[in-house]
Amino acid sequence: MDALEEERRGLKRKLSLTSCDVCEAEEAKYRCPSCLKCSCSLSCVKRHKLRSGCSGVRDRTAFLPVSRFSDLDLLNDYRFLEETGRVADRPNRDALLHTRSRHSFGAMLLLRNAKAAKVNLKILPKSFSRRRENTSIYNKTERKLYWHLKLVFPQSNAEYTDRVPEDRVLEKILSDYIHPTESDPVKRQNLKMYVLTPIDQLSVFMKSEQRQPNSLKYHELDLKKSLRENLMFKTVVEYPELHVVVEGHCEEYRTRIPDRSIISPRPSSSSEAQGAPESQTARPGKETTAQSELEEGEIQSEDEEEEEEEDVKDDDQNAIGNVSCSVSHDHDHDDDGGDDHEDEGGTS
Repeated sequence: MDALEEERRGLKRKLSLTSCDVCEAEEAKYRCPSCLKCSCSLSCVKRHKLRSGCSGVRDRTAFLPVSRFSDLDLLNDYRFLEETGRVADRPNRDALLHTRSRHSFGAMLLLRNAKAAKVNLKILPKSFSRRRENTSIYNKTERKLYWHLKLVFPQSNAEYTDRVPEDRVLEKILSDYIHPTESDPVKRQNLKMYVLTPIDQLSVFMKSEQRQPNSLKYHELDLKKSLRENLMFKTVVEYPELHVVVEGHCEEYRTRIPDRSIISPRPSSSSEAQGAPESQTARPGKETTAQSELEEGEIQSEDEEEEEEEDVKDDDQNAIGNVSCSVSHDHDHDDDGGDDHEDEGGTS
């Protein structure tokens, strides 16, 4: 450190002995890191950069003889090498940020041609199992889509997947599985119920995507049309999944099925009050205050519920007693009025 301090002091002495290279009138105070020109003030520094076009930034790769090489120069070279390593490694670490799309070329080709076929195709991230299962491709030679098709046979508890061209008729696709003679023997044995059922008594449904979580709806497809025609103007998540249903089980697919995982809300107190008699709408103040004291989510014990029921019964009995007393009082009043009228008639 002492050597560095002495070097800096010597540099200051040299600057004080030299004059400004710009104005040549004042003593030099600064030295340009790039061209080593001396200057005395900020105005001279700006004039120097304007005249010579100097950037004022030190050239970190300039040649330096060993006789002038110091510990500070060694530290500068070490930092320069570290910075170079960071710059070289940055594209590898930020590769996802520089890519134009998060999908591969094959996925983009599939999306483009699905859009041309008027199919709203949704591609999931690679971490999803449905994305990894999808084998749908676009054949450039034939210029057609080959869909990864999943067929679900709920009456036989069987599922099959296959890659089929988009121009194949849906009835022909099913015949490869349930034809009495031409289908695969193993599949024919597993789908025995479907093999024995005529093809005109089968219906094919596809789930409607992007709906509310508490509703479920299926699109009924036409067996006489191709897969391309059946998928037009529909949303497909990765690949189509078709449910083949035997006649007699189609009603649950043709109507909306509420999601069982979502509990239907209880009827509001206003609707209950409308259906209740007028005598039961007005509750004593004690019951309402007791209910208002309970916080949301608080549970009453059985003893508290029994005590409240007894209080309600007592209040109802008191109310009935008050009503009967008022009725008897009105009746007595009517009798007294009748006697008065009779007395007046007698005197007259």
